[in-house]
Amino acid sequence: MSRLSVNIAGVELKNPVITASGTYGFGREYSEFYPLSRLGGISLKGTTAAPRMGNEPPRIAETPSGILNSIGLQNPGVDALISDELDWLSKQDTVIIANIAGSSVDDYSAVAEKLDKTCVDMIEVNISCPNVKKGGMAFGTDPAVAAAVTKAVRRSTSKPVIMKLSPNVTDITEIARAVESEGADAVSLINTITGMRIDINTRRPILKNNTGGMSGGAVFPVAVRMVNEVYRSIQLPIIGMGGISTWQMAVEMLLAGASAVQVGTAMFSDAYAPLKIIDGLEEYASRAGLENISELTGAVKLW
Repeated sequence: MSRLSVNIAGVELKNPVITASGTYGFGREYSEFYPLSRLGGISLKGTTAAPRMGNEPPRIAETPSGILNSIGLQNPGVDALISDELDWLSKQDTVIIANIAGSSVDDYSAVAEKLDKTCVDMIEVNISCPNVKKGGMAFGTDPAVAAAVTKAVRRSTSKPVIMKLSPNVTDITEIARAVESEGADAVSLINTITGMRIDINTRRPILKNNTGGMSGGAVFPVAVRMVNEVYRSIQLPIIGMGGISTWQMAVEMLLAGASAVQVGTAMFSDAYAPLKIIDGLEEYASRAGLENISELTGAVKLW
């Protein structure tokens, strides 16, 4: 399946399918279904400097063609990740992407620095987190602040840095250019879209946090549009995500400008979704006579 291999910021993936952060944990549960070596990579559960219990429930709500979540980055913390998970993950023969989050620029730097000497292959930086020192505005909605986080993480690690972009902005290309200017090696997008559901009987939001992040098939067209906009605005490789559940959708995301894709919400209803996408991509590449799947990247013919 060498025709599926892709290179992201100097890291070789055997295929372009990565499981998305927050939907795959650390991979242990899914390893009971199939070898993780089948995957191009795993983006691990979002990790913070200290353990977090996450938000109060209810923190999951269904939406038409998707899901709304306000998990709140529940995780055991970076020290537990290093001591309890990385040794096992290093033996799974797949690319390991640590996803990091924080409430301040210093938080991001501290986590990145701790991961620098580990077996992690890449670091994905979640800048959709609220910046507690700036009144709760997400780091990823202000180009200057997004750039500051990028610069701090870049200084703290020699690992390739992927900046995960928020769609909750007026112009995502402005954020993409800002992180590119401060040393990002790649970008991933889109993160979830802020949404809300209301219980008509109690007249209260279904989520205790009032709002949450929407993912799933409903966000796919938004993700494709934003990936294409970013592809035409920067020179960095793009990992596209947002509602992908089939190999056809993965092809569409590659054509929009992605070099690889992440699959998340689809796995809640089908644990084998990533493998079905990999197999579909292989068959498509063979039928299309492609020497390598990367020939699809950005190949959309705009009117």
